[in-house]
Amino acid sequence: MTDQSMFDTDVWTLTRFIMETGRQAKGSTGELTQLINSMLTAIKAISSAVRKAGLAHLQGIAGKTNVTGDEVKKLDVLSNDLCINMLRASYGTCLLVTEENKEAIVIPADKRGKYVVCFDPLDGSSNIDCLASIGTIFAIYKRTSEGEPTEKDALQPGNQIVCAGYALYGSATLVALSTGAGVNFFMLDPAVGEFILTDRNVKIKKKGKTYSINEGYAKYFDPAVTEYIKQKKYPEDGSSPYGARYVGSMVSDIHRTIAYGGIFMYPANQKSPKGKLRLLYECNPIAFIIEQAGGMATTGTQRVLDVQPESLHQRVPFVVGSPEDVEEYLAIVRKHQK
Repeated sequence: MTDQSMFDTDVWTLTRFIMETGRQAKGSTGELTQLINSMLTAIKAISSAVRKAGLAHLQGIAGKTNVTGDEVKKLDVLSNDLCINMLRASYGTCLLVTEENKEAIVIPADKRGKYVVCFDPLDGSSNIDCLASIGTIFAIYKRTSEGEPTEKDALQPGNQIVCAGYALYGSATLVALSTGAGVNFFMLDPAVGEFILTDRNVKIKKKGKTYSINEGYAKYFDPAVTEYIKQKKYPEDGSSPYGARYVGSMVSDIHRTIAYGGIFMYPANQKSPKGKLRLLYECNPIAFIIEQAGGMATTGTQRVLDVQPESLHQRVPFVVGSPEDVEEYLAIVRKHQK
C-alpha cells in the first residue's frame, strides 16, 4: 500500500486563493485576478532566471545605471522586461511605473485595463553576484481619472493600494500577498509550478529582538537614530541587547522582520536627507504589507501610506516593523524635536 499522506489533494494555490477572494469582493469583474496572475507568471520566470543566473551568464553589470543611480545588472534588465511584457499582456493595466524606467509606461489603448502597477522588478540586485537573497516588489492601484493615462494616475498615496506583494528568491521562492484583508504567504512548488498557500493571515510580533540598519553610515545618522541604536545595544533597563541583522536586500530584511519581529530602518541621514528608498515601488507596497500584518511603517514624521507622492521616483525615510519597536523609535524622535 502506498502512503499518500504527504500529498494534499485539496491544495490551496495562489491562483485558487485570489479567484476565491475575488469572487467574494463586491462588484468584482475578475480583472484584478487576471492582473495578479500575470504578475505571478513574471515572478515564476524571474525565479527561474535567478536560479540559472551564473550558468546563463546573467551575472555582472549591463554597463549602465538606472534612473535612480544604481548600477544595472543583466538580471535587472531581464526581470524588468518580463514584468512589463506580462503586465502589458494582462489587459488589466493602463500604466506601469518601474524602477528601471525614467518615465511611466502607458499601455496601448487596445490592451488597457483600469489598474496602475508600480514595481521594483529586482530589489537588492547588487547581491546577485554573491548569491544573497533578492526579490520583486509591487503595488496595484485603481486608476481614478478618465481619458489618456498620465503619470499623475500613479501619484496616489499608499492608502489607496488595492493589492501589494513581494517575492523573495531565497532558499525557496516565496510570495507575500495582501489585498487589504491580511497577509498570506505562498511558496513556489517547482514540481507543479504553482505557489502553494503555506501561512494564512500572518501577524508580526508586537516586539522583536533584532534591529536592521546599515551601520556603515553611522557617522551620518541623526541624533535620534544614534540614540535609538545605542539603546538597543546597551539597554539601560537590564534587558538583553538586540541582535543586529542586515542583508542589504530590503525584501530579505523585511521578510525576516515580519517572520521574527523587530525593526528595519533606512532613515534620512546627512548623506541622504530625503532617505534612500523609493516611495511608489519600494516603501508603499512594503508599508501596506507590514500594516496588514499588524506592524507599523513611518517616515519618522508621518505614516508612510499617507505620504502624497510628488514624483515617480521620490525617496522617503523608511522605518518599519513590530509596533512597540517602531513606537519606541518615534518616542526618541519626538524627544529630539523638542
